Amino acid sequence: MITSITPAGLAETLLWGVANGCIYILLATGLNLIFGVMKLVNFAHGQLLMVGAFVAYEITTFAGLNPYASILVSMGSLALIGIVIEKFAFRKVRGTEKLNEIFISLGLIYVFQNIATLLWVENYNIRIPSPLEGLNLSFGAVAIGYDRILAMVSVVVILIGLLLLTKKTKIGLAMRATSQKSDAAMLMGININRVYLYTFAVGAALAGAAGALYGILFPFNPAIGALPTIKAFAIIILGGLGSIPGAVIGGLLYGIAENTAVYMLGGIWQDAIAFALLIAVLVIRPTGLFGEKGE
Repeated sequence: MITSITPAGLAETLLWGVANGCIYILLATGLNLIFGVMKLVNFAHGQLLMVGAFVAYEITTFAGLNPYASILVSMGSLALIGIVIEKFAFRKVRGTEKLNEIFISLGLIYVFQNIATLLWVENYNIRIPSPLEGLNLSFGAVAIGYDRILAMVSVVVILIGLLLLTKKTKIGLAMRATSQKSDAAMLMGININRVYLYTFAVGAALAGAAGALYGILFPFNPAIGALPTIKAFAIIILGGLGSIPGAVIGGLLYGIAENTAVYMLGGIWQDAIAFALLIAVLVIRPTGLFGEKGE
């Protein structure tokens, strides 16, 4: 059923879409960073978001930490998990058939989901408690929750930190060099194993931040990882593989498209309209919005 459209309703939908898109931006940026540097497709990236949400929940609930401070704990925890995954899983099959990497990532999906089910079997459809829950900032007839505003601010701060990391630090410059030509980077004395380790850790940390913010805004459970992974892949294809600006723009477009579909057509159209946007972009520009054109 199509809802009657009002200027206030449309403005509120756009604001909520930007806020939701910010979570997609973090998830897609981490996935795109890993792909851009390592040429690795990790289908278990959404499960890292799920683990990040539960880590933030535990820290907030039992340690009494502010939910937004728990984002840093979630990022640190997921960075450590990412180091273990890269060193003891993906590194072992690097240079072999890509199918091996795919099967490892698919296996990690079930490993993470089953471990989470064992640890948090009773915690289904929970949310991270926030002192700002239910509080809104109003602009006339338009209202947006303070939690969504802080989520947007948090994502901007994290992305600025990522930009400084890649532009101003030695490991960031090494990541950029490796993403362009790994063989040439090795010849220049760059430790590729170290670069890949840090890259995967940073990508996992971004997924952890996305998970913490997701848990503040939405209910979650051990099975939430699959759909965010699909959406993250859709976003990086929409924006262009390996393009961080593309992941940012793609995430915002995806979030706005989802919320607009819900507002105008109902919740059942949320995913359909967003993926229709992806199909349209690929038909018009197969390399994505920011991808390089082929010859």
